[in-house]
Amino acid sequence: MYRPLVMVVDDDPDLRETLCDVLEQAGYPTVCAEHGLAALQLLRETRELPSVILLDLMMPVMDGKELVGELRKDPRLAELPFVVFTAHTDRDRAAASLQAAAALTKPLELDELLSVVASVAGR
Repeated sequence: MYRPLVMVVDDDPDLRETLCDVLEQAGYPTVCAEHGLAALQLLRETRELPSVILLDLMMPVMDGKELVGELRKDPRLAELPFVVFTAHTDRDRAAASLQAAAALTKPLELDELLSVVASVAGR
């Protein structure tokens, strides 16, 4: 049975671990990265690409917007769907400008998160 892979990219280790745990309990295999550069390196090295990327917008080293810009430069990664999540009040405008599949506001509602992941990942 196919289980869509979900990548979680967030600089908060507690939130990142919690999201991965929740997703795995819901049946999604996960891969996690602490910032955009780490995510980009993982994506470039892996054969199995995620069905969806959960992406924090504000992170050190490489933020979510910079990561999206790098993904779009790589034909293999350019079409990966991603969902942004942020505490920023302008989440919808930021998501629209990045052409995100969806946008969530921190603190995240787990039911909403799982619903969005299922919708975007095609499950």
